[in-house]
Amino acid sequence: MLRVLAVDDEKPLLEELLYLLRSDPRVASAEGASDATQALRRVTRALESGPDGADGIDVVFLDIHMAGLTGLDIARLLAGFARPPLIVFVTAHEGFAVQAFDLKAVDYVLKPVRPERLAEAVRRACAQLGRAGAEEAPPTAAAQQRRTRPEVTVADRTADQIAVELGGVTRFVTISDIAYVEAQGDYARLHTDEGSHLVRIPLSTLEERWASRGFVRIHRRHLVALGRIDELRLDAGTTSVRVGSAELQVSRRHARALRDLLMRQATG
Repeated sequence: MLRVLAVDDEKPLLEELLYLLRSDPRVASAEGASDATQALRRVTRALESGPDGADGIDVVFLDIHMAGLTGLDIARLLAGFARPPLIVFVTAHEGFAVQAFDLKAVDYVLKPVRPERLAEAVRRACAQLGRAGAEEAPPTAAAQQRRTRPEVTVADRTADQIAVELGGVTRFVTISDIAYVEAQGDYARLHTDEGSHLVRIPLSTLEERWASRGFVRIHRRHLVALGRIDELRLDAGTTSVRVGSAELQVSRRHARALRDLLMRQATG
């Protein structure tokens, strides 16, 4: 069972988050804090009590954009303690995922929060702490309702698209529209001509899935659609490629193989 602190300076969103957390049978208690100062006071008391003390907190569900200190600031302060609580970021902004996972966040949940997605974040926290409930998230009411009707998967829709979630809305991005993919922690950012999309899939998984679609690894951080490479540049022993307006570094490990692939492509 988890002892949880939820932090958000928007009261309606905090109340909703607390309601969802308290509805999860794996959460023993869920307290709320409406600003950074209140949150730090409560966490300080928890740290003084110790992880097994009466005032202990296991997980902090933390908004990022708040007045005064941001959620990232709070996480950095907590990281300085010997045994800080786990952090789950809950935010309407997808652009802070890299910083969040650099701070060893357990998860990164986008608003508006869906019960199923929050339940998965709780499951991950249980797994990291070795608590019961790490095997499978309990079904929410919404999930039980979906069981009564056929579930449409990405494969049912088309194998040529990938599902992307943002703020509770699912979009389908056509894979052939993706120019390159950038690793961002446990996430990958898909870059198209129209913009970018964040998905919770490791770059290594996409590399394996999309090899037959012409995507090649050029760096530990980048996977590129071979047909979208406009230029290959060699400069003072370094190799890079231009993909649209982006210039991407090619690691020495991948440079020769990439040059060979491009030459074979050019000669048919």
